[in-house]
Amino acid sequence: MLQSKLPNVGTTIFTRMSQLAAQTGALNLSQGFPDFASPPALLAAAVQHLGAGDNQYAPMTGLPRLREQVAVKIAGLYGRSVCAEAEVTILPGATEGIFCAVQALIRPGDEAIVFDPCYDSYEPSVELAGGRCVHVPLTLPSFAIDWQRLNDAITPRTRLIFINSPHNPSGALLSRADLDQLAALIRDRDIYLISDEVYEHLVFDGAQHASVLAHAELYARAFVVSSFGKTYHVTGWKTGYVVAPPVLTAELRKIHQYVAFCAVTPLQHALADFMQQHPEHISELPAFYQAKRDLFCDQLAGSRFSFTRAPGTYFQLADYSAIRPDLDDVAMAEWLTREHGVAAIPVSVFYQQAPVEMRLVRFCFAKREETLLAAGERLCAI
Repeated sequence: MLQSKLPNVGTTIFTRMSQLAAQTGALNLSQGFPDFASPPALLAAAVQHLGAGDNQYAPMTGLPRLREQVAVKIAGLYGRSVCAEAEVTILPGATEGIFCAVQALIRPGDEAIVFDPCYDSYEPSVELAGGRCVHVPLTLPSFAIDWQRLNDAITPRTRLIFINSPHNPSGALLSRADLDQLAALIRDRDIYLISDEVYEHLVFDGAQHASVLAHAELYARAFVVSSFGKTYHVTGWKTGYVVAPPVLTAELRKIHQYVAFCAVTPLQHALADFMQQHPEHISELPAFYQAKRDLFCDQLAGSRFSFTRAPGTYFQLADYSAIRPDLDDVAMAEWLTREHGVAAIPVSVFYQQAPVEMRLVRFCFAKREETLLAAGERLCAI
């Protein structure tokens, strides 16, 4: 009988809640994808390149012109000059980038530190490489790093620390001071970083994203992961990239070439065109999504949910303690979907062991105005 390498892994909560939303006709504010159109110029570019015959394998590392556009963006936003040839790799999705980075770093017996709540792909990637995850809870309600707990969690076996800012599911942000403190903590240790920055452009209220790309000491030991899908409203294109120093990039590519080899060619061409012709898209994203956050939160203000507006991402956490404290968050998410027609994600699924008293669900506000208004009306009626 086949013995599973991931015996504790089943169908993800994101798939389950989206399926339940479809079955019940609920508004799907669970899985993180937009329900509005992608930029017309980007779609037109994809059609153009499909028709032009750009449909064969791209270079394993990604189209040079797209890697150059990524390098231009990084220089403009973070002041770092990266070599498009040696430091930027285009992959079919940020999740594959995370997987390949983990495989490059983790050996049997190694430990990787993750901060709970954390994205669900981290731990399986570590386990498949023969390592184990050490879970360090973020402090509530701010979802900030507890530096003493992090220090206590580090052992001689610690090889990797995952950080994620803007943070999924909470929207919390790491500051430059946080990055400085992390650098001081691991300065004399053989520890690497995976910095999950897929929501790098979704930062609100005038705040600035503190990227590892702008921190020379941390970047020297980091894989920085980002997503075209999140930035350009095309999550189904499953196209992302990883930026890392040349030595680390070389190891990542050794894995990547045997996992997927390359990302989809015409989509890479379309993204390169759009990035070159519409650089304003990135600068407009914070206001675009902040307006959606505020619309949803203004609606939610009339409900019995309590919340603090998310500083980043396109997710909003809401506490339902005043509504159904008798339900755990998984049951609450199912109840909301079946009985009130709004699908959400329970926050406990992002934890190894969630606080017993926690009553939080996550809503995605990357939706059309009419979707958010309808969801707000239903949630206020509870």
